[in-house]
Amino acid sequence: MSDWIHALSLGWMALVVFGATYLAAAAIYSVVMRLATEERTRAFKGVSPGLLPPLGIIFGLLVAFVAAQVWGDVDRANTAVNREASALRGVVLLSRAFPADAQTRLRGLVSRHIQDAQGVEWPAMARRRATLTMIPPALGEALELTIALPVSSEGQVAAQREIVSALENALDARRQRIRTR
Repeated sequence: MSDWIHALSLGWMALVVFGATYLAAAAIYSVVMRLATEERTRAFKGVSPGLLPPLGIIFGLLVAFVAAQVWGDVDRANTAVNREASALRGVVLLSRAFPADAQTRLRGLVSRHIQDAQGVEWPAMARRRATLTMIPPALGEALELTIALPVSSEGQVAAQREIVSALENALDARRQRIRTR
């Protein structure tokens, strides 16, 4: 129900929240002014100054805690995205240790995974419709390809191990990214 407000930009979200708060305050003021007859006027005047400061403090604390939670979630999501991107960049760099055809296939699979994440997963996460498949197809294929690559030198063995490690790191960062969104 409130998904539309989460999709707004910061400026529009602030305008909607403050506008709704203003309308609620105006409605409460209108009701209080209609109820304030001669004998109730003194009672209302005595109660309102005592209630406003605690209500303002509670509202301020609520806004601060919500903002801190959102800020922390965004920070964790950005960290996970950066970790996944760094791991995928490592795969691309380490793929240079292998023949051109294997290097091209690995780069293509990494590129396909990035396009899927950007074009499918991120919009699904924004709509809160993301499902966590255990291994995305492109990264699964990249892992299978890496393990199946024939190695002919110690450098290729080390690169193969590091690529497998980087792919596992990317998968772990992806799981963390989806959990934080």
